[in-house]
Amino acid sequence: MRTRSESPKKQSRWKWLIITLSIIIVAVVAALVYWGVGVYSALDDFKKEPEKSRFTDVTPEKPVEVPKWEGKERVNILLLGGDVRDADENGIARSDSMMVASFDPVTKKAHLFSVLRDTYARIEDHGKGRINSAITMGGPNLAMKTVGDLLGLEIQYFVYTDFEGFKSLIDTIGGIYFDVEKDMRYTDNADGNRYDIDLKQGYQLLDGDKALQYVRFRHDAMSDYTRTERQRNFLKAVASELQSGWNLIRMKEILESVSPYIETNLTVGDMLKLGQLGVESHVGGTAQIPPMELVSEEHVGGASVIGIRDEDALIGFVQEILSTDETIPVPTESPAADGSSEGDGDGTNSGSGSSGSSNRSGSSSSAR
Repeated sequence: MRTRSESPKKQSRWKWLIITLSIIIVAVVAALVYWGVGVYSALDDFKKEPEKSRFTDVTPEKPVEVPKWEGKERVNILLLGGDVRDADENGIARSDSMMVASFDPVTKKAHLFSVLRDTYARIEDHGKGRINSAITMGGPNLAMKTVGDLLGLEIQYFVYTDFEGFKSLIDTIGGIYFDVEKDMRYTDNADGNRYDIDLKQGYQLLDGDKALQYVRFRHDAMSDYTRTERQRNFLKAVASELQSGWNLIRMKEILESVSPYIETNLTVGDMLKLGQLGVESHVGGTAQIPPMELVSEEHVGGASVIGIRDEDALIGFVQEILSTDETIPVPTESPAADGSSEGDGDGTNSGSGSSGSSNRSGSSSSAR
């Protein structure tokens, strides 16, 4: 029995469908290649050549060995924010903000530590000094070594940016919706009042300029103590936004926007591995260094600095934070019929909606 062949009209429809699908596939592949090349190129620009580095003229008196990350052990990254208006004679600004992002590739937990910039710490070959001055004495390597020794961690990488780099990042991702916990105002006469602070209380969309105002504000009773807490909470919101599908698609554009302002010792390969780890990880906790219970107010040369009561206890505190996970609900107890307390059977009160938090700064006010 003969099988009728398809009509020429039907064959034509199949032909055009195949051609259309082929064009779409080629276009998608081309877009992915373009995106991949663009992302790679933007990431590669983060690691500046020696002649383009802002730290060319700042080297430690003796080489500082930087630990290598093999990919399976904990990795720690020092995040440095610099205010170029505070540059010394070498043109290097002391660190206006210092944070350590710590990732465990096994548990997929990330922790964020804020280091108070006036912390009085040992700086190798320079005695003791404010921890934010280490970068001006020996560049990022000495800063990593100094902060790592204080926290009892090996810090493998640094990422440095300035005010404009931070603003560019926030603007490129379309701003961040955030709850500003109170009115914030401060007049900064430097640079023609370019960095004045004027924020209203409430939930709102913060663009780059307003986001910078928020994370810089320190003119309240607790000064840097509450400022570092604000910074940690805001960066958590930024990290969450960057993990969204739309921003992952736009990553080439985002990276290109901040590339002129960023410097790091990360290779592209390390960035890609860390990027994947970051997408897979969740924030297990945040903390201020040193915590309030270990702070000792001291005066050196007539100036106030932040001393540490017990350096071993500080290292123990860091390890305690690294072992916590604020996303795991804290067991709660509910009153039994006889007035005593009892659990709900599984150790948690599912109706409470509360969760444990290792966001420990010791301050009396909390940024939202």
